[in-house]
Amino acid sequence: MTFLDARGIRVPAVVPADDGRRHVDGVVVQRWLPGGPPRTDADWAAVVGVLSRVHALTQGWSQRPGFASSRDLLVRDQGGDVDLGALPPPAAAAIRRSWQPLLVGAECAIHGDVGGNNILVHEGQAALVDWDEARVDVPWFDFAHLPAHVEVPTPVDRVSLTTAGVAWEAATCWLAEPEYATGRLAELQQRLRQDD
Repeated sequence: MTFLDARGIRVPAVVPADDGRRHVDGVVVQRWLPGGPPRTDADWAAVVGVLSRVHALTQGWSQRPGFASSRDLLVRDQGGDVDLGALPPPAAAAIRRSWQPLLVGAECAIHGDVGGNNILVHEGQAALVDWDEARVDVPWFDFAHLPAHVEVPTPVDRVSLTTAGVAWEAATCWLAEPEYATGRLAELQQRLRQDD
């Protein structure tokens, strides 16, 4: 976030302690950002613009420690909040299959949880907050949950994009939010049946 903040991206930058430490006894203080959720087409265009800038600025970055990209998770089970080994094998296979259409292009830092609650728009500028699911991956996942009317710069059709996003949510929430993840997995299975 310090890197992005220094390049004019609105993020909740860390406020260091008087001695320069970025966290003290597990406490991190971040700068407050004004704004509210995106409401207009111009707001959503600002969101797409800031995401595209983040992706362009961070191509080639190393993976966040303990995390894994969707490409990595095709051949391994764990990374970040994802543990595909904890899912029933057919569910893990369906999730991996859903990600494959998106696995084109260079990897970069992605926010990983772009939704109305994690975006603040103020005076035409979009800010990205709540970076706890950030990782290095293909950028397209950041556009998966934007409203259908928003034009997004992805190399895949909107159906494949949304399906991959649903699959990611099922995977990342399986252990932390099992009820929610079960619902997302059911939605994924329905989407895949419609595609067959």
